[in-house]
Amino acid sequence: MDTKSEVRDFLTSRRAKITPEDVGLVSYGSRQVPGLRREEIATLAGISIDYYNRMERGNLAGVSEDVLEAVARALRLDVAEREHLFDLARASRDRVSGRRRAPAKRSVRPSVEWMVDAMTGAAAFVVDSCQDVLAANHLGRALYAPMFDAHGRANMARFTYLDPRAQGFFADWNRTAKECVAALRAQAGRDPFDRALHDLVGELSTKSAEFATLWATHNVRLHTNAEKTFDHPLVGELTLRYERVAIAADPGLDMFVYVAEPGSRSAESFAFLASYPAEVRTDH
Repeated sequence: MDTKSEVRDFLTSRRAKITPEDVGLVSYGSRQVPGLRREEIATLAGISIDYYNRMERGNLAGVSEDVLEAVARALRLDVAEREHLFDLARASRDRVSGRRRAPAKRSVRPSVEWMVDAMTGAAAFVVDSCQDVLAANHLGRALYAPMFDAHGRANMARFTYLDPRAQGFFADWNRTAKECVAALRAQAGRDPFDRALHDLVGELSTKSAEFATLWATHNVRLHTNAEKTFDHPLVGELTLRYERVAIAADPGLDMFVYVAEPGSRSAESFAFLASYPAEVRTDH
């Protein structure tokens, strides 16, 4: 992925979301494009218009952290967007210096697999930067049975966008779809040289109009914990909490853990699902 284009499109898209009224500016005359003008962002950030123009053209390699912070405040970036801006700046410096990051992890250590398998009351699995599922416990496979039914390695993004069962499986598919794209966009900012991620985005953009539309928004979000509801083919409605935990020793790998509220109907259904045979088929 081209870092300069990523920077340009991200800054332009964030600027388009802010109106003069949002930041207490008086608007004079008609505006040909939505949002603030570049000179207005520059003024709010306390930098020259020429300097900001260079930034929005994709040149972040020499920009200091203080200036990045000032621009983040001027653009009213949230925590995830600010982190994405700093990731893009680091990627820009790597591009200029010719430095490359270590290849993303595509496998899990045995001890991580043992830990995942040891979780018997929660659904757990480990994903890489492309949302490939590298390890999963019994309850994780039972919960996401439709995804594991698919041919090839289970992949969260492909299941969400390319498997027709996904829209019935996720109670709020639109939300899940947006979260999926936002997570991939954030990862692209962290490592724009990830060839496997580049190929995945290309595949999804070609095969799914919904993905292509959302990818173009440049939205990013941090998904560390939330509540999610499923319409499971075996047990019906399940409302679960999930935590996403980075595996510190293996950059690029995350563990997802889903649990049900104790004493709830979902807990009863989850317990039944845990007792179900290992091979849960859903294509009947």
